[in-house]
Amino acid sequence: MSNAFKKPIVIAHRGASGYLPEHTLVSKAVAHAMGADFLEQDVVLTKDAVPIVLHDIYLESTTNVADIFPNRQQSDGHFYALDFDLDEIRRLSINERLIIDGNSSYTPVFENRFPYIENLFKIPTLREEVSMISGLNKSRGKTAGIYVELKSPKIHWEAGYDIADIVMSELMRSEYKPFGSPIYIQCFDDATLKYIKFDLKIEYSLIQLIGENIWEEDTCANYDELKSRAGLQGISDYADGIGPWIEQIFLGLNTSGEPIASDLVANAKEFNLLVHPYTFRKDELPRGIETFEQLLRFFLINQRVNGIFTDFPDLAINFIEKSQYD
Repeated sequence: MSNAFKKPIVIAHRGASGYLPEHTLVSKAVAHAMGADFLEQDVVLTKDAVPIVLHDIYLESTTNVADIFPNRQQSDGHFYALDFDLDEIRRLSINERLIIDGNSSYTPVFENRFPYIENLFKIPTLREEVSMISGLNKSRGKTAGIYVELKSPKIHWEAGYDIADIVMSELMRSEYKPFGSPIYIQCFDDATLKYIKFDLKIEYSLIQLIGENIWEEDTCANYDELKSRAGLQGISDYADGIGPWIEQIFLGLNTSGEPIASDLVANAKEFNLLVHPYTFRKDELPRGIETFEQLLRFFLINQRVNGIFTDFPDLAINFIEKSQYD
């Protein structure tokens, strides 16, 4: 009997972000060329309700906003994308993610990644990015899916913006309409996913992201409950899969040095849920994992997850090509 099994998908986390600044068009183009199955888009809105591709709801960690628009931060010190219109967003440049301390010094989150260079990259709108990917699908003869995350819908809603409706309307004008090119919609907020399915009645494949309650995500979701068997069964009523944090599955090593797994993957599969964990980085391995290949082997071979989010799509693709799949 063959030990082959269905090939998992590789999702380029914010593009080929291990090599180029996250969510830049060139990062997505490189990930497409590497052969990633899906390219991820985190989406927030501008003041004039334009969906842009940006991981955070604020701007200072990955742009030069403090230099271009000094004194535009809110009382908590953050420069929120919702406070800037698209013309103002166009004036910013995007760079490798930085840690900003109280003394206004800047330290890269990942020391050996793309260096800090100002005025080289810009923040794309969702429409611009999807148009570029569609163009690459045509010119390369290979269709890459998109994997869209709605960021902080509760904060958008409280500011008067229905981010779910705005983004769904934008996507419906693209080739990534339901039953068209491959697309997933993900969100940490369960209420938003239910809204898309039951109120907007848009038939996209939906993924429930699962975080930790201590992260204080912008949602009323209780992740401890969602991770339970009853919670997973409930998710199966509105979503096609889950996106758990890798350390909710890999729990460390036993006394023999072997990986310990939670029952999350097995329980999810019991309810026919896809499992797409995040985030696989060769420069940020979980404690107890010594190499990126070891990490991939545990999740792709041992746990047989259906796909992974990774900053290094080429490394994951190479590993999969060397392994046995149907």
